[in-house]
Amino acid sequence: MLEHGGRLRAAAARYHRPLADWIDLSTGINPHGWPVPPLPPEVWQRLPEDDDGLEAAAAAYYGNPNSLVVAGSQAAIQWLPALLPRAAVACIAPLYAEHPHAWQRAGHKVRFLQNALLPRALTAATPYVLCCNPNNPSADRHPQAVVLDAAAQLHKRGGWLIVDEAFIDATPEDSITALAGTDAAPNLIVLRSLGKFFGLAGLRVGFFFGPAALRERMQAAMGPWTVSGPARAAARLALLDTDWQAAMRPRLCAEGARLQTLLAPLGEVKATPLFATLTLNDPAALHEHLAQHGILTRRFDQSPLLRFGLPANEAGWQRLTEALSAWSPT
Repeated sequence: MLEHGGRLRAAAARYHRPLADWIDLSTGINPHGWPVPPLPPEVWQRLPEDDDGLEAAAAAYYGNPNSLVVAGSQAAIQWLPALLPRAAVACIAPLYAEHPHAWQRAGHKVRFLQNALLPRALTAATPYVLCCNPNNPSADRHPQAVVLDAAAQLHKRGGWLIVDEAFIDATPEDSITALAGTDAAPNLIVLRSLGKFFGLAGLRVGFFFGPAALRERMQAAMGPWTVSGPARAAARLALLDTDWQAAMRPRLCAEGARLQTLLAPLGEVKATPLFATLTLNDPAALHEHLAQHGILTRRFDQSPLLRFGLPANEAGWQRLTEALSAWSPT
């Protein structure tokens, strides 16, 4: 199993600090998550059904009906490589480690392109190109026009472009989800998640956007009832809550900018509305320093990066500010 953020219990045990004393900034999940209301009793008593309105809500929210509901985008990450012919995939790195792990496990050859732009990735001449946009963990972005041009160039040679947009909800104008699997971009696959922007990681609901034939194959491979009835009901309500979404987007953009400003004196920092990432000579030392103050961040063994999520409240911001002020690199 690969290591991920959010392992707060492990950190509490390692540093002998009670769970309640921690600030978890390791995941990039919205700390002001959508408030799940009480759900109708029948969603707990009946098997999930596809005609419950979730797909319609997703089509309205994402601007695209070509979706398959999955148990978090992680489910699609795991299944997609097994459904495509074995070949080489160019991954713009560093990236969410589950992507290359799944492609390698399915027998594909993975080529890591460190800090590459999409035009360079196309020169790798692989049939598959994969990127996260915004990128996790580096926070780099690929402009919408560049992404769509890359899909068009790959289509000419029979290739596929896979884009993970798990962190794009706060800036939906940058998304290309609306075109995935359409006549305009039939070879474009996009993954979306309710875990980050909506703060509903435990719900395990995501969406796979792509052509009908591939969606049907993935659905058959996953089998029935992959997403529970309560999760489907909550996801539908969250996607329909446009007032909450409209209020949350500027709030997250402002907090993301605040986090970037706070971290800027420490080194090169790039940010999204949900996380900021520092490039440091010794990220492990700062990670350890913050852990000693009960603040959990996310470091990456293969890259000199340290990722910070958003504090949940002003007290958390203050603790982070004080801990960073006390940091003195050797």
